[in-house]
Amino acid sequence: MDLKEIHNVYFIGIGGIGMSALARYFKFLKKNVAGYDKTKTPLTEELSELGIAIHYHDDVKAIDDRFLDARNTLVVYTPAVPGNHSEYRYFLGHGFGVLKRSEVLGLITKDTFCLAVAGTHGKTTTSSILAHLLNETGTPFTAFLGGISEDFNSNFLYKGSKYSVVEADEFDRSFLRLHPDVACITSMDADHLDIYGTKDELIKSFGEFADKVAPEGKLFVRKGLPIKGITYGIEDDSDFCIQNLRIQKGTYVFDLVTPGRTMAKVRFNKPGKHNLLNGLVAFAMALEVGASPDLLVKALETFKGVQRRFSYKIKGEDFVFIDDYAHHPTEINAVYQAITEMHPNKGVLAVFQPHLFSRTRDFADAFAESLSKFQSVLLLDIYPAREEPIPGITASWLLDKIAGPKKKLVSKDDLLEEIKSQSPDILVTMGAGDIGLEVSKIQNGYEHAH
Repeated sequence: MDLKEIHNVYFIGIGGIGMSALARYFKFLKKNVAGYDKTKTPLTEELSELGIAIHYHDDVKAIDDRFLDARNTLVVYTPAVPGNHSEYRYFLGHGFGVLKRSEVLGLITKDTFCLAVAGTHGKTTTSSILAHLLNETGTPFTAFLGGISEDFNSNFLYKGSKYSVVEADEFDRSFLRLHPDVACITSMDADHLDIYGTKDELIKSFGEFADKVAPEGKLFVRKGLPIKGITYGIEDDSDFCIQNLRIQKGTYVFDLVTPGRTMAKVRFNKPGKHNLLNGLVAFAMALEVGASPDLLVKALETFKGVQRRFSYKIKGEDFVFIDDYAHHPTEINAVYQAITEMHPNKGVLAVFQPHLFSRTRDFADAFAESLSKFQSVLLLDIYPAREEPIPGITASWLLDKIAGPKKKLVSKDDLLEEIKSQSPDILVTMGAGDIGLEVSKIQNGYEHAH
């Protein structure tokens, strides 16, 4: 399929973070863009403001006639769309080009020098740091991000077409559609077992991704992962390494060791060792496109962050509110590590919304262990996303496994009152579902009270 020949692009699930970045891209290229999503969100509102027509009920009659011409229309869908979706069935049955988001990304980036970020955690932060570094060093690139970068206030950035920055998503084996010139793998924890079945299958898939990197390209791999590549790590003998790490006034200061030289007193402002590793590999990838090391060091210090990735919502003397997208035990552990490192000896209340019945079932004991570290835990109901309920897998079943002394199920309606009644030093909200929509309510509730 030649994307240059296509005039109309229709999205099924246009409000998804990756889908909306593609919608912005095609709108930027002056194509006609429209789509369906099942719920209105701040993201869909932003797309509507760009002049993209979106409807919220599954009905072929609601689609503008322009998009019903099979010769001139590309249909993009998210794997989260159920197979019985009537719009999806219609396009499939009427000779349209119907492609997954990952296939479209593969087509767009095939003719560019593609920088691909893979890993079960850290993709969005790493690719956002990489986009920030390339932007600050004047490199011409297009970025498709899986979160809203606080540096650009967007999940899509067009600064030229020579290079592309993409997240290589392992869900649904999507990343095997890409043709990376430079890639990294940040982590390979068991996840998406609804797709892979076993961790071994997941690792095999990452091996296949590694084989996709161009023969003259480079693959960066976090030290300790069972895949060959240029290694990066903290306080070890990796090819790219952070040494002499310390914290000064809430900022990491360290020496950055590359195969060619060592740069002293580099600064990075995002808490958490996982974020530090993300910054390190983004730096290594940016070097590969010829960016100046000294400019890159400056740019590392000015990276602001990604919405819902250890985002400080309130940072007061006596109350701190942090929001994070953590939805896997490893990510919850990383958030805990960052909080205790930056705010030692404080009482932390964690609010968690489990994401997917299958993930809750597959990692229940690990979730319980991660959440038990916090002083107090409030659990919301499981966010189903694309799944039907699984008998016996509920938030109260998970709550019973948590060992912490203070733990409670809570509804969204009662959430703010319950938080206030506990008056924590530090509040952290975590989850990948719609808990993000509660964050501003909590923030407003606190700011108006003080």
